[in-house]
Amino acid sequence: MTDERIQIGVIGRPHGVRGLVHVHSYATDEDSLVSYGVLTDDRGDRWTLSWRSGGVAELRDAQGKPLADRTAAQALVNRKLYVSRDVLPEPDEDEFYHSDLLGLDAVEEGASIGRVVTVHDYGAGTSLELDSGLILPFSKACVPEIDFPNRRMIVVRPVEVIGEEAQVPKGEKA
Repeated sequence: MTDERIQIGVIGRPHGVRGLVHVHSYATDEDSLVSYGVLTDDRGDRWTLSWRSGGVAELRDAQGKPLADRTAAQALVNRKLYVSRDVLPEPDEDEFYHSDLLGLDAVEEGASIGRVVTVHDYGAGTSLELDSGLILPFSKACVPEIDFPNRRMIVVRPVEVIGEEAQVPKGEKA
């Protein structure tokens, strides 16, 4: 939809002294990172990955060489890992890749309230952060419609987001 690459993970801290790294997978099944083959990072470098144990991976560069040591692993911390969109399955209806949501204009009652800059998912439900500073729950109740061709989504903010005072019509007391 929006990009030919989808972020699939991020390189974390080194593990041990032999060049292994923690990799935080954004895939439902972290083993799929291996099956996608070549991953690229946010600098355009190419990597292949093989899991060693619970979130710890060996990365090999485009020439097939593993990271030399802990110092080389440390230099990669926080690099984002991407996979080509065409190797991923199409999401089901009402499922989205985070990158598809980024940049969407959030429209409430016909007016823009910001654009999606970050998608958060800490395990208790997904939320969308807008460039206006608002954070919205990403639910069918709060975002009842997404219009990808026009790069916008319709938003109905719950009272918890806009506050009860905003619900009281002007001139009336709460």
